[in-house]
Amino acid sequence: MSANQTDFPIAAMARTLGVSKAGYYAWVDRQPSARRLADTALLKRIRTVHLGSHETYGAPRVHADLRDQGERHSRKHGSHCTCAMGPAIARLMREAGLVGTSHRRSGPVTTRRDREARPAPDLVDRNFAATAPNRLWVADITYVPTAAGFLYLAVVLDAFSRRIVGWAMATHLRSELVLDALEMAVTQRRPRDVIHHSDQGSQGRFNRSSQRLGGGRL
Repeated sequence: MSANQTDFPIAAMARTLGVSKAGYYAWVDRQPSARRLADTALLKRIRTVHLGSHETYGAPRVHADLRDQGERHSRKHGSHCTCAMGPAIARLMREAGLVGTSHRRSGPVTTRRDREARPAPDLVDRNFAATAPNRLWVADITYVPTAAGFLYLAVVLDAFSRRIVGWAMATHLRSELVLDALEMAVTQRRPRDVIHHSDQGSQGRFNRSSQRLGGGRL
């Protein structure tokens, strides 16, 4: 009715639709509900996290990031989480058209195993649980399809909080891509003693499985 009120009288539309004119105006003047206000506020934070991930995060990663920042929202059902009720992050992202980047099978290979290189030791023995922040970081490379081609994204994730602590993007897969991501993580967190773990592939002579970083330096 609001969209057509310039073409048709409100009273005529109300009669046609079988609603009261007074009821329509009451609906127009009604203040937003508390749930709607909460949804609006949370969606702004979701958009910030989603854009910060270069639109690669889906609902699970957005939920983890918000949780790490202190939010307590159910990702699927908006149920009670720890200490507060919250809107459903998955629902809000779906309604806003926010999706994470899918990994297509036809995409580029981001890691190649160097058969001649000696594998670096696996200091975590495939156990990726951490008891505190800045104890174990896990690194990986993925790609983001764009209209101009593929962009490559290197990330460093804190295994305790599941939060991205370092990242870098480039149009290439040279070693400086992953080193830039690691340098960001070290600069921001300055860990005293952290294990940095990546797979045993290599990109441009970057061939590390696990290594210890200390003193806030590479």
